[in-house]
Amino acid sequence: MKSSSSINISAVIVLAVGLLISVLVWQFRPQLVGAHYGWWSLLPALVTLTICFATRNVLLALLLGVFSGGLVIGQLNIIEIFLVPSLGSEKYAQILLIYLWALGGLLGLWNVNGGARYFSEAMAQKFVKSRVSAKVFAWVMGIVFHQGGTISTVLTGTTVKPVSDKHKVAHEELAYVVDSTASPVATIIPFNVWPIYIAGLIAIEPMAGMIDSEADGITLFFQAIPYNFYAWIAVAMTLLFALDKLPLLGSPMSKVVARVQESGELDSAHASPISATELTDANVHPGYSPSIIDFITPIFVLMGFCIVPWIAGGSPMVFEGFGLAVVAAFIVSTIKGLPIDVAFNAIVTGIKGVTVGAIVLGLALTLATVSEKLGTSGFVVGATLAWLQEMPYILPSLLMLICMVVAFSIGSSWGTYAVVFPVALPLAFAISPDPTFILLSFGAVMGGAVFGDQCSPISDTTILSALACGSDLMDHVTTQLPLAVVAATVAAVMYALISYTLF
Repeated sequence: MKSSSSINISAVIVLAVGLLISVLVWQFRPQLVGAHYGWWSLLPALVTLTICFATRNVLLALLLGVFSGGLVIGQLNIIEIFLVPSLGSEKYAQILLIYLWALGGLLGLWNVNGGARYFSEAMAQKFVKSRVSAKVFAWVMGIVFHQGGTISTVLTGTTVKPVSDKHKVAHEELAYVVDSTASPVATIIPFNVWPIYIAGLIAIEPMAGMIDSEADGITLFFQAIPYNFYAWIAVAMTLLFALDKLPLLGSPMSKVVARVQESGELDSAHASPISATELTDANVHPGYSPSIIDFITPIFVLMGFCIVPWIAGGSPMVFEGFGLAVVAAFIVSTIKGLPIDVAFNAIVTGIKGVTVGAIVLGLALTLATVSEKLGTSGFVVGATLAWLQEMPYILPSLLMLICMVVAFSIGSSWGTYAVVFPVALPLAFAISPDPTFILLSFGAVMGGAVFGDQCSPISDTTILSALACGSDLMDHVTTQLPLAVVAATVAAVMYALISYTLF
């Protein structure tokens, strides 16, 4: 029998190897080349992704990825250089406001007033009769809540999870459906802020004559919707999956389906869901009578603040919507008889339940800052666009691949758009002013970035999909990724074939 004080030899070896590699990187760290560090710019992303898949410990992977960024630029004080600027930024304050306080508080209130579960059960009585109809219900809700990746994953996941659990839909299955009907749907049903954001990136001097204003950019966005092949294929594949018509062919997801059908286990044996039991286990307050109003009131408030301002020509008021949704849920619950102290405690409990997710999001944001300082996106774009001299028709497919890599590495579709669009569209315009070629290139950038954002373990939509569905994050990533790669491959082939016919 080993004593509790015995040395873990494996851990010592891993630490020693890690220390040796760190010393070597520090000793041979590169010099800044223009706006990036060459191939070294990829090191933080590679370290993070490797450790994510090797150890399944996302927090450790993110921390070591940030540390490796400090080694590359010659700054060991990563707290001052990376963590404080990122975690003290306005963007992380928004994460805390929405995903920790507002989202956690709303989930906590729904836990004690039974609002989300009541809605799900009411819908289930009419529409959901089996595993298949439960997954189709999740797909439909993903289409309904199409405002954007983060909003869609939260609303869809929390709405459908109770009924999906009841009908034995594995959490990995549900997370895939929720994630694949989030950002992909937001780009093909763009009644949201996406067209406005993209228009601001492409209404630039090199595109003058084709895009002279943001209004022209918005028009181009809508014209390119049919050419966003990845999004269309991903949404269609998800529907086929929900209907049990998608061939899984021995993929990791096929093992998930077999597991839940044979044993009824919603998670794998090694799973560590990032949402706490405070949010996944129902705990309706004694004497309180849940009703549909407990769910639809905060939902209508949230959707109203997101949609109405956009229809009126403004921007969706996401922060106000989430905050007032919690206020609305609190008021409705207390008016219906929930004690005020119970409602407050529910909010606090809900906040505690999503703390781990907020920490992961914060570190993912920090890694994005590291990638920005190292010029990761600029290096990837510059290194790959040089291949176009001999084969211009591969541009759309190449743009898609670039965006897939960049977005997967930094965990952000919008961050990828900010870097790639101002370079990609002028390049496409210079190669060929053919409108179809421009639209193909536009759609390729849109779809490639959505793929990377959707599949990356450091993306907020990936994290929130796992959180809202009660799934282990890496289980979600490893089961979703092969299916998304199939969709991306088909899309890339379509871009290449159509572009070839234009030259």
